[in-house]
Formats: sequence, C-alpha cells, structure tokens
Amino acid sequence: MPLTRDFKITVVERLKREPELAKAMYDEAVELLQSGEPDVSREILRTLVNATVGFDELARKTSGDKHSLHRMLSARGNPGMRNLSAILRVLRAEVQAQVS
Repeated sequence: MPLTRDFKITVVERLKREPELAKAMYDEAVELLQSGEPDVSREILRTLVNATVGFDELARKTSGDKHSLHRMLSARGNPGMRNLSAILRVLRAEVQAQVS
C-alpha cells in the first residue's frame, strides 16, 4: 500500500504556491465568522497562519504568546475580539502582500 500524504501539509504547500487561494480562504474565514460558524473559521485561519506568517511571527506581530495563539485557533479555542482582530489584521496584510 502506498504512503499517503498528510492533507494539511498538502493544503499548506498549495497555499504557498497559489496566493489567490490563500486570499479566497481568508475571505471565506471572515464570511464564516459573520455567519456564525466560528469553529470552521478558526480551522481555516490556523491553516492560513501555518501557510503564511507562521505562529512565531504572528506572536511577534500581535504581541501575543505563540502557545496562546495556537490554543485560540484550535478546535476548542475561544479568542476574544481584540485577539481575533489582531490575527485577522496580520493575516489580511500577509495574504494581500502575497497576491500583489
């Protein structure tokens, strides 16, 4: 039986190659937040962080703690509005910079 590749790794690599896909996923995450689906939105945001800025740099840019940011964007996470806004601001800038 052939080895399979981890889906998350495949998605992260594709996002790095296709900045328009990263922008579309960012837009979808925001739409999901507005539609009352924060769980799916956090999962998308976590994938985007891994594919773009990374948690170390996100922590630096938001003046947050790397481990706290991981927890906020986990399946059981519950980021406050201030933290979520900071995460979205950094990701938006990162995604727009890649598309340009």
